[in-house]
Amino acid sequence: MASPSQASLLLQKQLKDLCKQPVDGFSAGLVDESNLFEWSVVITGPPDTLYEGGFFNAVMTFPSDYPNSPPALRFTSEVWHPNVYSDGKVCISTLHPPGDDPNGYELASERWTPVHTVESIVLSIISMLSSPND
Repeated sequence: MASPSQASLLLQKQLKDLCKQPVDGFSAGLVDESNLFEWSVVITGPPDTLYEGGFFNAVMTFPSDYPNSPPALRFTSEVWHPNVYSDGKVCISTLHPPGDDPNGYELASERWTPVHTVESIVLSIISMLSSPND
């Protein structure tokens, strides 16, 4: 299991990588410089979707045992989407805890694995905006 210091080091590296090589479609940074476990994310609406041209703010919160457990992502901008709850929380397989789905809807391979990064998570969210899973 990752210790908080291991999680901090990994999050510092991922933040540094995103600053050095930004990714099209989103920007990310810390909500508060003293807390590596809470990130502010701005997602640009994907082209050829109802969200095109929009900017959507979100907060990504990481658990202390990241990357063994997934972060949570919650839109703070209003987003109408079948995979976004009314409180802004995002529901996609890659953010569900690792292992078998207790409800039997998802394969374990579709759920969280520690190989995901902030970049892969946000790109999954952008993909979700383009192709809802209803």
